[in-house]
Amino acid sequence: MFNQFRPGMPGLFLGLAIMTTTPAGADALKDEIAPTGKLRVAIAISPAGGAFWSTRTATGYAGVPVDLGKAMAEQLGVPVEYIAHNNSGQIVDAASKGTWDITFLPKDPEREGRMSFGPIYEVADATYIVKPGSMVTNFATLDQPGIKVAAVNNTTTMRGAIAHLKNAKVTGYQTYDEIFGLLKAGEIDAFALSRDQLNAMAKQIPGTRVLDETFKQTVTAVAVPPNHPLSLAFAVKFLNEAIANGMLRKAYDNNGLKDRPVRTQTK
Repeated sequence: MFNQFRPGMPGLFLGLAIMTTTPAGADALKDEIAPTGKLRVAIAISPAGGAFWSTRTATGYAGVPVDLGKAMAEQLGVPVEYIAHNNSGQIVDAASKGTWDITFLPKDPEREGRMSFGPIYEVADATYIVKPGSMVTNFATLDQPGIKVAAVNNTTTMRGAIAHLKNAKVTGYQTYDEIFGLLKAGEIDAFALSRDQLNAMAKQIPGTRVLDETFKQTVTAVAVPPNHPLSLAFAVKFLNEAIANGMLRKAYDNNGLKDRPVRTQTK
């Protein structure tokens, strides 16, 4: 782990953290981070699960962001409400609309200009899965004219795939489920996503292959809407404590990620 503080930032966060321990500070924090009286946690839904994606269940939602959001709401003393989206790009687009209060999603330079990020809690390798029967075996044979590559629309992985592939065509789709169906039917040649999720997908679609190479690392972090300094200070403190006290590890274990190491960068 390493720190990414800029000069003067430690004092700012310490001061804001101290404010939240006082009654007046606590009220100010709640007014900013939970203006509706609930902590609205933005999540993205897919059957893939993992450290970023959440899944629908018979009783609601499950996932690492679901567990972290619930624990954060408990610390604040407010109910939690989950605001479901199809992908992380939709969460980012809603950042300035006041529809959610906290989220956990992949971070990249384009998004840093639209929301405020705290600590990174997941580092994942991004690669491609190819359709059943494909002759593609590596990046060189994938990056050819006429090759159709899918990605979840307006995501860090999609932007990474567009930058990586010079000849193959990358097309964005709104949902994981839609791309899953296209890949299974052989209507696309490949799908760009994190390796762990593609490995799970390969078990569901016989004949597919996950390529060995990695084209980028995707980092996932806690985030708040822009111009929410008290919310950001609370999120930073919460996530760093969750990493240190094992709460994050427990969230991984509870969501089928017992074999996944926690790979973090603190802020």
